[in-house]
Amino acid sequence: MHELEFELDGDYVELNQLLKLVGLCDSGGAGKAIVASGAVSVDGEQELRKTCKIHAGQVVQVEDIVIHVHSAE
Repeated sequence: MHELEFELDGDYVELNQLLKLVGLCDSGGAGKAIVASGAVSVDGEQELRKTCKIHAGQVVQVEDIVIHVHSAE
């Protein structure tokens, strides 16, 4: 399992954009396709909403990659 850390600048980041920002895809559109495929879970639950708001403290998993989201403050 590969773990990544993501520092959040604002209140939240949209799920498809998070996938782009950590380098799992090249664009927000590609991020939406990954979410639509059912490969993404947030806090252990499958997430199909492409623009789901991800807040500090949440954990996003895509296959064997885990992304820990932290506040920049």
